[in-house]
Amino acid sequence: MKLAPGLNLPKDAITQKLAFLGRTGSGKTYAATKLAEEMLAVGAQIIVLDPVGVWYGLRLASNGRDPSGIDIPVFGGLKGDIPIQPTGGQLMADVLVDSGRSGILDVSQFESDADKARFARAFAERFFFRKKAAPSAVHLFLEEAQEFAPQNPAKDEPLMLHAFTRLYKLGRNFGIGGSLISQRPQEVNKKVLNMTECLFAFQMTGIQERKTVQQWTHDKGLDRDLTDDLPKLAVGTAHVWSPQWLQISKTVYIAQKATFNASSTPAVGAATKTRELAPIDLAKVEKQMSESIERAKQTDPRELKRRIAELERDLATARTSTPAPAKVKTIERSVVKPADVARIEQVVTRIEKLGELYPILREVADDLKRSLKVAAGPAGAALLPPPAHPSRDIQVAMYREPKPSAIRIPAGTPNGAADRLGAGERRVLLAVAQHPGGVTREQLTVLTGYRRSSRDTYIQRLRANDLLTINGQMIEASPAGIQTLGPDFEPLPTGSALLEHWLGKLPEGERRILGIVADVFPRSISRDQLTEATGYKRSSRDTYVQRLSARRLVDVSTPGEVRAVEMLFS
Repeated sequence: MKLAPGLNLPKDAITQKLAFLGRTGSGKTYAATKLAEEMLAVGAQIIVLDPVGVWYGLRLASNGRDPSGIDIPVFGGLKGDIPIQPTGGQLMADVLVDSGRSGILDVSQFESDADKARFARAFAERFFFRKKAAPSAVHLFLEEAQEFAPQNPAKDEPLMLHAFTRLYKLGRNFGIGGSLISQRPQEVNKKVLNMTECLFAFQMTGIQERKTVQQWTHDKGLDRDLTDDLPKLAVGTAHVWSPQWLQISKTVYIAQKATFNASSTPAVGAATKTRELAPIDLAKVEKQMSESIERAKQTDPRELKRRIAELERDLATARTSTPAPAKVKTIERSVVKPADVARIEQVVTRIEKLGELYPILREVADDLKRSLKVAAGPAGAALLPPPAHPSRDIQVAMYREPKPSAIRIPAGTPNGAADRLGAGERRVLLAVAQHPGGVTREQLTVLTGYRRSSRDTYIQRLRANDLLTINGQMIEASPAGIQTLGPDFEPLPTGSALLEHWLGKLPEGERRILGIVADVFPRSISRDQLTEATGYKRSSRDTYVQRLSARRLVDVSTPGEVRAVEMLFS
């Protein structure tokens, strides 16, 4: 991919981290859009987050008049093919992942910074989540990167910053590369900027801007300091540093683009011209959007809860639909029609798939399974049709699932013994084993989600079989218990990997709180600041903090303050 005379970038630039820094009018956006042209020419997928509204120029010829540019849809903005809303971040991530096509997300017409942050955060979180399951090469351009990864996040921006930091830090594992474009590099979050593998430094005159570039070169171990030369660079000229990836340090002049330079500053007195974009096949894009909307409904917990409530009402109605008998005759019969069973099983399957994202739904799925067994009768029993004459003397006897017997696994049993553990015992044993220092009963309730009675029953069974030990208030896994888990047992990761583990596993409320306190580590944050950043009510906020404390992820020893624990970073 030819970006400048004497500078050809390999295709793996698509998954690398780049930065284009320079003052207004220095040519940084021109260079970034030139790179986008080259990436599209080799068949790469690119996605642009544009808060300025200039990237639509890719759709026009270089003269700005002929609609014969690149066939890439523009979502939102004054030139958009399809409008977008501040609430549409997740939807756009689904559309672009499902379709695999490139797109420009023009957020320049959102009314407030809060709307922009809401859209961008939802997009980054959903895009990263979806790409983990469908890795492929894609390059994300962040125009005015400080708008999405600010060094000093405002009230509505901490969660957005966390989402983009994680996306930028871990995205390459799933094929995600990115380019940061900024005229104010000192305002771009340093954790994000310092991950850059190739820096394009254009003309800079400000002291703070050049100091940021100087710090970057110093951190990369470069001996030469060329920042004093940056004010002398001509427009369109950049000094390129890539100490590890390309192993170059050279000055280049960016090659001419094939599409319109919409980022150029309008000349004083120039007539305003209306530029029509090239036609694009909107029907296909709209179809993909409708499919993504339907898929979002199917995986939305609120929609699932509504559907569960509807099915439970149907089940209750079915159970009470048989008339009261005059005489008693006992038979075993299903009170649920086969069609109802199939519908409930489909919902259970969907809930189980969401269990990793929303742990609270696991218990819902288990409850539905138990209800389904009770309603359908013994395992393998045929689902009989309703009686031909409901008025006859018949009473339905509900099948009761037998109580599980206590486990009997000898100490030292080799791998495979975990298969004979009940689901509850296995989950409790695994949660305890992952915490070598032991856990309290209250912590175990938070870790497993089991009620007190169920939790204590499982503890008693495991202890009776020498798989758990109790020392005072602490419950620990015995060597026989760890051996019993066999290949199912994986110790929790450490350091930043442990942080990412919990951020990917926790429910929404706890995850948001943990992300915020982790971003400000090693400083603490007040509970009132957490309320401002999340919008949670005091009761909800304190519940999430208490659960995180029970998981030993935050320290609340200082009154009114919450701090991430050091083990998430060491």
